[in-house]
Amino acid sequence: MYNPPILENLKYLNTFQTNHKKKQVMPMQFTLTKKPKNVTIIEGFPGFGLIGTIAIEFLMDHLKTEKIGIIEMEEIPAMIAIHQNKVIEPISIHYNKDYNMVLIHAINVSKDASWKLATAISELAEMLQAREIISLEGVGSPNPSESRVFYYATQDGSIKKKLGKSVQPLMEGIVVGVTGALLAKHLKTPVVALFAEAKSNLPDSKAAAEIIKALDLYAGLEIDPKPLLKQAVLFEEKLKGILGKKADAEEIQEQKKLNYLG
Repeated sequence: MYNPPILENLKYLNTFQTNHKKKQVMPMQFTLTKKPKNVTIIEGFPGFGLIGTIAIEFLMDHLKTEKIGIIEMEEIPAMIAIHQNKVIEPISIHYNKDYNMVLIHAINVSKDASWKLATAISELAEMLQAREIISLEGVGSPNPSESRVFYYATQDGSIKKKLGKSVQPLMEGIVVGVTGALLAKHLKTPVVALFAEAKSNLPDSKAAAEIIKALDLYAGLEIDPKPLLKQAVLFEEKLKGILGKKADAEEIQEQKKLNYLG
């Protein structure tokens, strides 16, 4: 029987898709050099205003942390940044001995990886017998003149007493990304989410400074607020540079693909 070319092409496409589905996807995996126990995990992923990423950058500098691992998964783009002759992985894990804290730092994460990243954090929490997980997140602000901070906790405990009147509970809102996935999972490990209002989707160092102040109230990190804004601005510029280079690299990669196909 004669098969028209279009049917042959469809047959080939179906065979390719079937074989592609059988292709083994790289599982999510940790690489850890240390496994401290009873830690507090603080995570900040790129979100609105890059609040989480800027805040984690500040904590890494202030708390003098050491890198103890990375998280790898198929959904994370194969792209790194090099800053001051050092490789910055898409997701890295850092440890501070003084406060027994583990910080999860992320600069390059796919929007479709939130559920798997939440699973990774929950597995890390079990592995390290974490006391709690603290999420740092940015939300849109209806008032550009101020940056308020709100909180949500899966277990109330003493959080309201620690934060006082300066940080209010989040009564209404939509939480997306890794923080939303963590809250939806109903983990055994308590989760505290801090939300800082950002003025736009551009890096907002002032809002990140406000969330650091709230974190200081809750966790007692003894952060000096005086150099906070100055350092946050420096981190903002650093992140703008990294993200700009990332966009340039993606554009070059796409152009190469078009040239190859053309």
